[in-house]
Amino acid sequence: MPLDAQRVAQEFTRRFDGPPRWIVRAPGRVNLIGEHTDYNDGFVLPLAIDRAVWIALRPRDDRQVVVHSIDFDDHAFFDLDTLTKGQVQWLEYVKGTAWSLREAGFRLDGWEGVLLGDVPAAAGLSSSAALEMATARAFAAVGSMDWDPIAMARLAQRAENGWVGMQCGIMDQLASAAGQAGHAVLIDCRSLAVTPVPLPPGTAVAVLDTGTRRGLVDSAYNERRAQCEAAAAFFKVPSLRDVELDHFHRLASGLDETTRRRATHVITENDRVLRTVEALGRGDLDTVGPLLGASHVSLRDDFEVSSDALDAIVTSAQAHPACHGARMTGAGFGGCAVALIDAARADHFARDVTAQYAAQTPHEATIYVCQATDGTDVVVA
Repeated sequence: MPLDAQRVAQEFTRRFDGPPRWIVRAPGRVNLIGEHTDYNDGFVLPLAIDRAVWIALRPRDDRQVVVHSIDFDDHAFFDLDTLTKGQVQWLEYVKGTAWSLREAGFRLDGWEGVLLGDVPAAAGLSSSAALEMATARAFAAVGSMDWDPIAMARLAQRAENGWVGMQCGIMDQLASAAGQAGHAVLIDCRSLAVTPVPLPPGTAVAVLDTGTRRGLVDSAYNERRAQCEAAAAFFKVPSLRDVELDHFHRLASGLDETTRRRATHVITENDRVLRTVEALGRGDLDTVGPLLGASHVSLRDDFEVSSDALDAIVTSAQAHPACHGARMTGAGFGGCAVALIDAARADHFARDVTAQYAAQTPHEATIYVCQATDGTDVVVA
């Protein structure tokens, strides 16, 4: 049994005077390329990572959900028949998932559980999506629901949109739900088709945590989304996914400068995702690197969601001989970058980039070398 699974099981037994019935796991994700394209019906290439949210749980004979968070050293509960929004932030993701499942017609049963996660919060690794997916898997186990990863990812997204108030796209939840070990997954965010894309042998994915954080609900994320919708309306299409690059260039002068730059990023980023998938299929890392770099420049200059810290760590990573390419990842304004690196030189990469970043900024970086893992599942049943 994995160490984190043992920890939640032991804490559950201590708190609830008996062993859990199930242990569920939902991974975080890092996005290799395809940023701010998901809510534009575009393409993304994330992978589920070996950092996850775990819940040890067993059913209750009432309508209560009672949860203890090890990470926050916090104990909370709510009634499934009287769901109301509250102030305990982590609990709102659990309640929101319950609300979304209930609104979709599922009959929910109560449970008690212990929650543990090692997905860094607000770092662009989708800790919230992992919590939502773990919660959905817990309710599915208790209620003997059929587990459909795509359908459950949709409902978890609805929880974040409709309950938490973050207008995220589907990528985070679907990557957590449908990840595949050893692969990134190409997601068509319109059809929700998921295609595994093998990562080249001998490579690893490094997550570069800048040590800076942002709050998405209070950030410019929703503003960027509205700007993309305005650009799509200008072109009279459902989303920017439907705008061909040549057509965009012919008519883009009719947009104001800011909206034009936002649209430029989304349209060119979709193209970069598809070209990256093709290059990975050929094992062509010489092509992948410049595509990742171009994505970062576009996010920095056209979408304006990078930061000094993100720019510094990406530049440090790109200069290292073990790096095939690097870019910021996540919604931006802080958080993490991602790099595709030689696995054999991962330790040297982490040491050197951390040192160079510290010399350039007042922040301390943390670098996680990640493996691609399977999606949300029941670990112990």
